[in-house]
Amino acid sequence: MEKYSVTLSAEEAEQLQALVAKGTHAAAKVVNALILLNCDESQARGRRRSSQEIAEVLQVSPRKIDRIKRCFVEDGLDAALNGRPVQREYAHKIDGEVEAHLVALSCSAPPSGHARWSLRLLADQAVELELVEAVSHETVRRVLKKNELKPWRKVGWVIAPEASAEFVASMERVLDVYKRPLDARRPVVCMDETPRQLIGQTREPIPAAPGQPEREDYEYRRLGTCNVFMACEPLAGTRMTQVTERRTKRDWALFVESIAARYCEAERITLVMDNLNTHTPAALYETFPPAKAKALWDRFEFVHTPKHGSWLNMAEIEINVMVRQCLRRRIADIETVRREVAAWQAHRDQLKATIDWQFTTDTARVKLKRLYPSIEV
Repeated sequence: MEKYSVTLSAEEAEQLQALVAKGTHAAAKVVNALILLNCDESQARGRRRSSQEIAEVLQVSPRKIDRIKRCFVEDGLDAALNGRPVQREYAHKIDGEVEAHLVALSCSAPPSGHARWSLRLLADQAVELELVEAVSHETVRRVLKKNELKPWRKVGWVIAPEASAEFVASMERVLDVYKRPLDARRPVVCMDETPRQLIGQTREPIPAAPGQPEREDYEYRRLGTCNVFMACEPLAGTRMTQVTERRTKRDWALFVESIAARYCEAERITLVMDNLNTHTPAALYETFPPAKAKALWDRFEFVHTPKHGSWLNMAEIEINVMVRQCLRRRIADIETVRREVAAWQAHRDQLKATIDWQFTTDTARVKLKRLYPSIEV
């Protein structure tokens, strides 16, 4: 004999049928509704099924069936569907003051002998500083998650100087150049370069197999270096690359000559680049006869990104894509680098991949407000 019996009113049965039919509710709530509908004695026809039989159909335990029936009889339909409200109150070990101390602690330098803060180290430090008598690292984790903090993470970043009129002037000039529309007669081209190591294997890697990733020996041979020049026209979705053994003034001048040949019908080419000491008009005169150097110089408008502001050069975005998609592996010789980079460029040009640059002067004046000198009027 079953201890609790479920008798649904017509309104309750209709509500449960609608809940099951919609399929937009939590799975546990739907299962509870199905249990109540199958246990409803007011709708029973012929032999009524037992809790054991219903449990087998719904693939739940008989104890769950009895628990839902009891909850319905004692606390009503809402409690049976959603569970009884929690009555127990827990004393919080971390109040607002302790939480503020933990946040400040996690943003400070770690103790001597530690590279970074960990959850357990923060918990131990909170006890040592007598902020709390005892606290678990899980409690500390919830505090940090609430405040969107991850003190064990560190990212590399080019930190610009504060209140620098020179930085601001160069930055806003670059951003003004990026506002120019696509114009075949006056293209805007971004140029940068990246050094790459030539690395060979000491042992043949083991190919990947089902259930096993590719295995590469940790030892390698360093076989020298090379340099990859990148020039891209962001609005047109085109780019050109050149792999050289070095990145001297002569190498840069020859690459600039290649850019001029690529845009042979352009009236004037705007070339955005960083302030590297090889990126100067003098490099043209050291490489070519004076007449040719002057002719090349006249074809270009050189625009330099500010010092510590190379992130304003869109060519860096293309280089990062190239490294991630093509060069992040061991390549032993420069000829292979040339072939692989050329294949990557052809595929990228075929896609006509452009850069959706969103950083504008208005954005800079809001997000980089500290860079702008304060002027008292």
